[in-house]
Amino acid sequence: MAINLVKGQKVDVGLQKVGVGLGWDPNQAAGGTVFDLDASAFMLNASKKLPNDQHFVFYNSPRSPDGAVESTGDNKTGAGDGDDETINVDLARVDKEVQEIIFVVSIDEAEVRKQNFGQVSNSYIRIYDATSKEELCKYELGEDFSIETCIEFGRLYRREGQWRFEAMGNGVKTGLQGLIGKYK
Repeated sequence: MAINLVKGQKVDVGLQKVGVGLGWDPNQAAGGTVFDLDASAFMLNASKKLPNDQHFVFYNSPRSPDGAVESTGDNKTGAGDGDDETINVDLARVDKEVQEIIFVVSIDEAEVRKQNFGQVSNSYIRIYDATSKEELCKYELGEDFSIETCIEFGRLYRREGQWRFEAMGNGVKTGLQGLIGKYK
């Protein structure tokens, strides 16, 4: 049975291959404007930095150098039920230098389109067994991020040789570029 997490809550993963599903819907009150949200992953070392640019996984660079993290592509509308974007992770293949993987959702062209996460609803991240598709845990973003254009949804991290997941829910006003600067 899946665990519904709250911000800051942590859970042991106990799996080798996991799917990280991210989902969202544009608010009806947002005026029918197209929202293009993008999921990405930052693979960080012990210093909380990217070992190199290839450890930033997103639709234009869909696979990590070790082959452990892979984006399944870019959903440009968020339409439909279920996960809008998925990142697959083979935890056994993650480079030993990588200590955590932060999963982020950003709004493409947020400044140009004057969009923010206050105009997005039903946002979530879920971790599931990539083999059986059984959901392990889910974190639904319940806060109102009226000025943020990028959200650190959650992270997988190593602790005493085991992988854990933490629900983060940290909003960023500086968009994806702000996080790239933070982790580079």
